[in-house]
Formats: sequence, C-alpha cells, structure tokens
Amino acid sequence: MVKISLVIPVHNEEKNIPIVYKEIKEVLEELYQTRGYTYEIIFINDGSDDNTLKVLKDLKSVDPFLRILNMDRNRGQAAGLTAGFYHAKGDIIVTMDGDGQNDPKYIKYLIKKLEEGYKVVTGYRVKRKEPFFTRVLPSRVANWLISLVTGLKVRDNGCSLKAYLSFIPKKVQLPHGFHRFIPAIFGVKNEEVCEIPVVDRPRLYGKTHYNLKRTFEVIRELLTIPFILKNPVKFEKIFKYFFILIFATFLGSLPFIYLFKLSFLEKVAIETLLLVFSAFSYIVWKNLKRFNQAQIKGVFKVEEIF
Repeated sequence: MVKISLVIPVHNEEKNIPIVYKEIKEVLEELYQTRGYTYEIIFINDGSDDNTLKVLKDLKSVDPFLRILNMDRNRGQAAGLTAGFYHAKGDIIVTMDGDGQNDPKYIKYLIKKLEEGYKVVTGYRVKRKEPFFTRVLPSRVANWLISLVTGLKVRDNGCSLKAYLSFIPKKVQLPHGFHRFIPAIFGVKNEEVCEIPVVDRPRLYGKTHYNLKRTFEVIRELLTIPFILKNPVKFEKIFKYFFILIFATFLGSLPFIYLFKLSFLEKVAIETLLLVFSAFSYIVWKNLKRFNQAQIKGVFKVEEIF
C-alpha cells in the first residue's frame, strides 16, 4: 500500500492546530477508505512558546497516526520542512501550513496528479485573502524573479501546499530562506512539475509570520540560486577569491584613481562599480558557504515525541 506523509511545520499555532487537524484527518481517512492510501501526520513544532506542543501532545495521545517532531529552538520554515522530509516514512510527501490558510481538500487533487506521472505537484493560490501591497504584490514580483532565474515555470513558489514523490525533497538540506525556491532547488524539470489552482483562505487565529522584509531576503538568496543549481562547492571558492580580488582592487584604487585625468563623476562611477561588484560577490559567497555548510552539518535538531 502507498503511504502518504503529511508534513506541517508550526510555530505558535495553538488555536489553529485542532481545526487544521480535524480537516486533514477527514481528508486522509477518505483517501484511505476510497483509494487505499495509508498515512502519517507529522507536525514539526518549531520552537513555539505558547501551548502548541501541549495541544499536539493531546492529539497524539488519541491518534497513533500522528507524529510530533519537536525542534530544539525556533529555526524557521526551511529547517522545519527539512526535518519533516528527513523523518517522513511515506512514498509520497505532502506539505501544508498549520495556520488554516491551506485547505486540505486539495490534497486528493495533488495525489491524483502524482498518479498521472508527475514528480512534484504544487498549488498556486487564487483569490488570496491577504493585503495586496504588502503580501500579494511582493509575492508576484518574487515569483516572477524566481521563475526568470531558475527557468522553472512555477507561478507560486510560496504556496506551502505541495506534493512530492518522497525521494525528491530528501536530496537537500534547506538553509533559512531557501524553502522559497522549492521545487527548483530540488533539481526537477518543467515537465516533471504540475500546478493546480487552490483557493486561499484567511488565517484562522494569530498573526502572520511574514512581512515585506521577506521580499528583500528572496532577492538576496536569489542571487545565489543559479550557482547552487550548477555547482555550489566550486562556485563558493570562485566567489570567495573574486570578492577578495575586487575588494582589494577597490581599496587599492582609492589613492591612485585621483592621479588619472578623470572627471569627478567618472571617478565616483569607477569606485561605485568596484564596490557593487565586491558586495555582490560577498553576498553570493556567504550564501553559498551557508548552503554548503548546511549540507554537511544539517539545519535541524529535533526529538520525536512518541
């Protein structure tokens, strides 16, 4: 029998979890009864400081299909997802948020597309129930940039409702922020990915963990993605030496640039260009180093609550 692992990272979602759990339990039971899929529900408690862990333990006490991975501290969504991917025992891994915005009824449609031969199925949100200028517009800009850089034509990388053949997401340890580039970072091709529309719902309780600052983080990490998709170890070394060379040239040029017969604007332009190139190479180098270290050391520490 094919097994589904439903992976849900949560942080301070004590009021949302019982409602979300009830919905997903109904959907997974229906899949079991009608199509023979067995399942496990994996909640990753990402350093919550409210009653999230207690709520999860209460649910665990009455449901043997529920597993709790308790993070040692708040490490972020990327680490939570990575922990869930690593510990999942299913043939299919499905991910979703724990705040109620993702409707679990779409899980069966994700599974159906996997049955048709796709390796990854991702939702794209329609009728989003969020502020346009602070959430929707930055999301559209970020998705356009991600698609442009990676070549993977996915409309909504930020939608957490996704399904994978289990070997796909187990390939990579995701450092902070890099979950925004799923599924491109897993190395899948356009013909292996399918998208389905999902109606976005408003958050049930609590405050969103996202803000406008995330758009700038996307741009920062996006600079690194092309080199991760090619050869992150090789390019870490290249950008390290490139940064040292350009920055040394910038510092060394300051006393001498004024010896040349250049206009003030030309001198400023040369210095600015050198500084921009050194900043770019530094950002890419540090991000590549962070990514490579994550593959060696891992990004999560959890204990499973039995």
